[in-house]
Amino acid sequence: MAIIYEKSKALTDKELHYCPGCSHGIVHKLVAEVLEELNLTEKAVGISPVGCSVFAYDYFACDMQEASHGRAPAVATGIKRVLPEAAVFTYQGDGDLASIGMAEIVHAAARGEKFTTIFINNAIYGMTGGQMAPTTLVGQKATTAPLGRDKAHCGSPIRMSEMLGTLDGAAYVARVAVDNIPNLNKAKKAIKTAFELQMQNAGFTFVEVLAACPTNWGKTPLEAVKWLEENMIPVYPLGVVKDIREVAVV
Repeated sequence: MAIIYEKSKALTDKELHYCPGCSHGIVHKLVAEVLEELNLTEKAVGISPVGCSVFAYDYFACDMQEASHGRAPAVATGIKRVLPEAAVFTYQGDGDLASIGMAEIVHAAARGEKFTTIFINNAIYGMTGGQMAPTTLVGQKATTAPLGRDKAHCGSPIRMSEMLGTLDGAAYVARVAVDNIPNLNKAKKAIKTAFELQMQNAGFTFVEVLAACPTNWGKTPLEAVKWLEENMIPVYPLGVVKDIREVAVV
């Protein structure tokens, strides 16, 4: 019988611990496929965050390093500088990256550190019970904002891609979503471009992935995808924010 699909060899056989409908498994799959297709699995070093994806080191079949909360970019900086031929990536959620790790990611991008960050934006703290995150939408309910995020009190959600895209050290910044097949294909293409540019020493590369969190949004998986499309994408528009190759052409 002809084999039409095989799980990427860049993933282990470990069963994922994520909630039903969570997007982490899909993004893991895309990252693993890119590593395998670019023949980078053997030279890849991933940095696991603190958050729902804290156990990412169990799922990728490459070298992995756990980092303290928010410090994945600092750890990645050290590893990439010691091992410049390695394909180094951090895998971080919005609490890890946009809250406690804000300084690390901003300064890594500003310095043009030559690693790739996969940023999962599901607009809420998942692992710790659904508190408001820096990326929570105005009006979105969270356990710490039961009436919805109040802009006057809490400010507006932070658009990480647009902010990091202003920094000279950023070579590639893109925002994608994993809500349907066309967007899945675009997400994989963006992740692949980020790794390709990293291996060309272009600079810091960053892919923000809009992801669903049905458990903490209080929705079914299908309702969560619809909510993402109707509520998150208008606030976080998809597309390439910065591509150093296009800047060079201009």
